[in-house]
Amino acid sequence: MLTGKQKRFLRSEAHHLNPIFQVGKGGVNENMIKQISGALEARELIKVSILQNCDEDKDTVADELASGAGANIVQIIGMTIVLYKESKENKKIELPR
Repeated sequence: MLTGKQKRFLRSEAHHLNPIFQVGKGGVNENMIKQISGALEARELIKVSILQNCDEDKDTVADELASGAGANIVQIIGMTIVLYKESKENKKIELPR
């Protein structure tokens, strides 16, 4: 679980990032979770945008993605989710204590 200070730090790091995944009409599926897990291993911090035609609630989508990929939800702002997961091999982000 992330502390408030760590979330604040990660939000500032994610500010300049562009979303690299989109959740659309199909919602969250197994393939998407696999790809997001791979992207989190490579980058540690990603943004996912939720399209207008998505049938599910944004909080539900965020919970499904986070639990499926084993990640932490940093922020849900508008229709964008910021996810963080510490990388095992390519550790780039050093979180504050």
